[in-house]
Amino acid sequence: MEHIRNFSIIAHIDHGKSTLADRLIQHAGLINKREFRDQILDSMDIERERGITIKSQTVTLPYKNDRGEDFELNLIDTPGHVDFSYEVSRALASCEGVLLLIDAAQGVEAQTMANLYAAMEHDLEIIPVINKIDLPAADIERVREEIEIELGLDSDAAILCSAKAGTGIEEVFKAITERIPPPKGTTKKPLSALIFDAQYDSFRGTIISCRVFDGSIRNGDTIRFVSNSATHRVEEVGVFRLKLERRKELSAGEVGYLIAGIKTVSDTSVGDTITLESNPSAVLLPGFKEPKPMVFSSVYPIAADDYLSLAESLDKYKLNDAALVYQKDSSAALGQGFRCGFLGLLHLEIVQERLEREFGQFILMTAPSVKYKFLLKSGEKVTVDNPHYYPDPGEIEKSEEPFVRIAIIIPERYMGAVMQLCMERRGVNSKFNYPTHGRIEINFDLPLAEVIYDFYDRLKTITQGYGSFDYEFLDYRESSLVKVDMLVNHEKVDALSLIVHQNNSRKRALNICERLKEEIPRQMFKIIIQGAIGGNIIARSTINPYRKDVTAKCYGGDITRKRKLLEKQRKGKSRMKMVGAVEIPQKAFISILKTDDS
Repeated sequence: MEHIRNFSIIAHIDHGKSTLADRLIQHAGLINKREFRDQILDSMDIERERGITIKSQTVTLPYKNDRGEDFELNLIDTPGHVDFSYEVSRALASCEGVLLLIDAAQGVEAQTMANLYAAMEHDLEIIPVINKIDLPAADIERVREEIEIELGLDSDAAILCSAKAGTGIEEVFKAITERIPPPKGTTKKPLSALIFDAQYDSFRGTIISCRVFDGSIRNGDTIRFVSNSATHRVEEVGVFRLKLERRKELSAGEVGYLIAGIKTVSDTSVGDTITLESNPSAVLLPGFKEPKPMVFSSVYPIAADDYLSLAESLDKYKLNDAALVYQKDSSAALGQGFRCGFLGLLHLEIVQERLEREFGQFILMTAPSVKYKFLLKSGEKVTVDNPHYYPDPGEIEKSEEPFVRIAIIIPERYMGAVMQLCMERRGVNSKFNYPTHGRIEINFDLPLAEVIYDFYDRLKTITQGYGSFDYEFLDYRESSLVKVDMLVNHEKVDALSLIVHQNNSRKRALNICERLKEEIPRQMFKIIIQGAIGGNIIARSTINPYRKDVTAKCYGGDITRKRKLLEKQRKGKSRMKMVGAVEIPQKAFISILKTDDS
C-alpha cells in the first residue's frame, strides 16, 4: 500500500484535463504511438465530437521513481462542466489527492473554485498545476497571484507544465508520489469496498468499478451488497489499463473492477458498500450525497410499443449515470413516458443523445421546467415539476420559484453586456469582486428557470467565449407564476404547456407560436396556433393552407359564378378542418427549447 497512489485531475472545462491524462498514459508506457489517439480516456463518440469529458474514467498507471521504486498510480479522470459535478464528487470519494489544473492564459475560473471546495470537503491533498505554459497568451505570474489570493494555496508549490507539448510531465509524476499520501486501510479487516461507477455489458452483466478500503476480494468469493443484501459469486477482478486487466485479487487501497454475473440491474446502486458474505464488515461506507436535479423534462417513446424497451434502457443507463432521476409519467397527447430530473440543460442533451446512440431509443422530450412550490388557500402546500399538475389559479394563495446564486468571472470589458443579460433575466442582489487586475467576478441571484434555457450560451456569445459560469441553489422566493397552454386548432397540447413568470408569459408564448409555425407542415386547411392563460388568448400564429385556384376556369360572365365556386371551396375546407388531424413533428418539441436570441 505504500506504493499505491489514488488521485484525480480536476479543473474548469477546457483547461486541459484530458490532454494531461493522455500525456501521463503515454509517459507510463501503457500505449504505443501507433495505437494512441487524443482524448484516449474519452470512450464515447459524443465526448470526442463535443471535446468534453462526460464520464469519469479510471486507469492504473505504472511508474518507477529515481530510487527504482515501483508505484501503482490510479488516475480517476473527471469532467469539468458544472452539469457533471456529481461525477467529480464520486471520483473524489475514491482518492487521497488531486491535481488542480489551471490554464496559464485563462487563470482561475468559476468551476476551478467549485472543484477546489469539493476536494477540501473530502480532505484531499491538493497539488496546483499550471498548464498551457507554452501559449503566447500565458501569464504565469498572474496565475500564481490568483492561486495565492483566490484559492489560498501556496503558489510556490505549483507545477508548471504543458500537457500538449509534454513538458513538466515527469515533475507531475514526482509530485503525485511524494506529496499525495498512500491510502489508509488494512487487509486484516473484513472487506469493505465502495461502488463509485458501473456499466452494463449484455454478455457479462454489470461491470462494477470499486475502491477497496479494507480487506481483499478474490475470484470465487461470495460478496454481499449492504443496501439490499443481494449475494453474488465473483467471476473476475482486475484493474483498468485502458482495457480490463485481470488480477488474482484486489486488496485494500486499490481501485479496480469486479464481475459477478449480475444480470439484475436494480441490484447494483452507486455508493453502495460491498462486503464478503462469509465475513461481513460492520462498517457501512458513507457513499455519496443524493444528486439534486435542477431541470425536469418528460421523455416519451416515439412509438407507444417502445415504452417497455425505453424503461429497460433507462434502467441500464442509470447504472452509468447515477445523477439521472426518473419516474413514470403519462400525457394525453404522447401516451406513457417518464418524468426525468437532470443536473442541467447540457446533462439533458447528453442523456437524449446517449439513449439514442447506445440504446437505439428515439424519444420526444418536453420543454424543460424546474420545481415550483404553491401555497393553496386551503393551507395545503403543493410542489409541482410538471405543468400538467399546475393547481387551479383560483385556489393559489402564493407561488414560489427556486433561485440560484451565479458566479461569473469575465474580463472587465464585458461587464456592461453581462450586467444587461442578468438584469433581463430578473437578476437581483448583484455583487462585484476584483480578484486580479482586468478581471471581475459578478454574483447575481437569478431564478433557476431563467438560467436553464440558454443563459450559458448567451453568456458565451456576449463575452466571446471568455466568460466562465457556475451556480449553486439558494432558496425558494415568492413570484408571480402562470401556466401557459399551447393550443393547435383549439386543442390543448399538454406536452407543450409551461409554467412561466407572468411578465415573460406573452414573449414566451409568441416565441413558441412562431417556432411551431416553422416546424408544423402546411395542410389543405388553416392551422391556428395559440398561447393561452386560462381562457385568455395571449399569442397567436396561423399556418395558411395550400389553396387551389378554383376560379381559374371562369373567363368572364357574372361574378356570382366565381362566388359560387369560392363558397363551395370554403365549405370543403371547413369540413376538412373538422376531420383533419394535425401531427406535430419531433423537431417542433425540440425547437421550443430555443429562444429568439439563440
